[in-house]
Amino acid sequence: MFCYQCQETVGNRACTRVGVCGKQESTANLQDLAIFLLKGIALYQNELARSSKRDPEANDLMVSVLFSTITNANFDDKRFIEYIRKAISVRKRLSASIKVDGTLPDEAIWSSNDPEEMRRKALTVGFLSISGEDERSITAIIIYGLKGMAAYYHHAHVLGAKDEGILAFMNEALAKTIPGRAKDGELLQVALKVGEYGVRTMALLDAANTKRYGVPGPGKVRTGVRNRPGILISGHDLLDLEEVLEQTTGTGVDVYTHGEMLPAHHYPFFKKYDNLYGNYGGSWWHQGEEFDKFNGPILLTTNCLIPPKASYRDRLYTTSIVGFEGVRHIPDRIPGKAKDFSAIIEQAKRSKPPTPLEDGEIAGGFSHAYLESALDLIIQKVKEGKISRFYVMAGCDGRLKSRDYYTEFAKALPRDALILTAGCAKYRYNKLPLGDIDGIPRVIDAGQCNDSYSLALTALNLAKKLGTDVNSLPISYNIAWYEQKAVLVLLALLHLGVKNIHLGPSLPAFVSENNLKVLVDAFSIKGITGNVSQDIDTMSRGN
Repeated sequence: MFCYQCQETVGNRACTRVGVCGKQESTANLQDLAIFLLKGIALYQNELARSSKRDPEANDLMVSVLFSTITNANFDDKRFIEYIRKAISVRKRLSASIKVDGTLPDEAIWSSNDPEEMRRKALTVGFLSISGEDERSITAIIIYGLKGMAAYYHHAHVLGAKDEGILAFMNEALAKTIPGRAKDGELLQVALKVGEYGVRTMALLDAANTKRYGVPGPGKVRTGVRNRPGILISGHDLLDLEEVLEQTTGTGVDVYTHGEMLPAHHYPFFKKYDNLYGNYGGSWWHQGEEFDKFNGPILLTTNCLIPPKASYRDRLYTTSIVGFEGVRHIPDRIPGKAKDFSAIIEQAKRSKPPTPLEDGEIAGGFSHAYLESALDLIIQKVKEGKISRFYVMAGCDGRLKSRDYYTEFAKALPRDALILTAGCAKYRYNKLPLGDIDGIPRVIDAGQCNDSYSLALTALNLAKKLGTDVNSLPISYNIAWYEQKAVLVLLALLHLGVKNIHLGPSLPAFVSENNLKVLVDAFSIKGITGNVSQDIDTMSRGN
């Protein structure tokens, strides 16, 4: 096992025995093998594109496998063995009708139906099979960015959105990561292009969400509970939430959001469900305690699952790409039909109401569309001297003690500073009594992690309105990262021209010194010192 894709990797080097996330060695290795096979499929897909469109089944498999290997998504070896078998089957079908020029790499020809042989092969195809540190590093940046892209594409695709150009790029990028397939310096260009297509993918998802659910608007979400049984839904998938709400209407069962599902409350569509009661708990890493106290069933729709405690495992359900051995799984929807959540609903009816955790409200719903409409007001407050600076504090939360830094950073900011946030990083400060500036909340929450790019779009629009460069605005970027969607968001910000991004709480272990120097020289990427006062002073000066 060699896994260094998340911020909490052991010693900021790599997890080599078991993942900090709880992922076992066998699972990590099978994930490596599944991605290895995707690269071979990509070769055939790219050849197929010369004469016709790429194969839809192969594209769907690519998106599912990449998404399922994201941190805290799928811990079930059986599911990855199924993926591997399907990959071999799809590749065999493609290879029967397509000729690829030149000697075929192992990614395009290795095959076995035996799980033990798969495990042996998996030991040889991970990142350590790439000998050069810099090549290994830039390959990791590409693969991890593609994992984030696959996650966001998946969310858009279940809502009916498609973009063949994004899928084509993903295939092209995967094929380039086969050793020897890229020219000198080409992998760096591919990595930067991941950012370009990251923006395109997040725009696709934004359009899909707003087309179906309306444009989010500001409001407050309850954090208390009421005396009725409930279902807790976590992850990111809005269609799963819609179908759960539809199937629980009139049953006496309430639905609560958790983690990254919080922003769902701000879409107009969901306001019609009076049993969508509120948000329960905080970010993903608190779920051991929070799921325990919820008392009712919990549905994990996407990544952000941690290995469940025995005390609530019989109340936990997974769906889509999520999986954990021994946990009940809700099958994918049949085209034209909703998923069947009847088992969850029946268990909820027999459950006690949730144990209260808190009783308050959380403000949110500041989508980029809303912020764009409020630009004149924001500019006026800046000119009046009532807003001194904006701090973009988007990204991920995590369980390390070092992340208390972000809470203390938010507390220590001047009272005339606004925080722009998205993703679960907001749970470090979105319940603090930070007040407002002439009615404008000091924590402006744009939504889920995929909405982080919206903050950059707002900055670009603000710069255009003021006739200046985005990097000349009074905006500082203090981004917290954890997993691969954050890698894509970072690459997207770089593509949009944002510089002087401070990334923490530590820099990625998969970025080599030479590749880091390239990012520093081109984009002024920086870490954080961990000293709140020092970092605020640095960022307030635009450094």
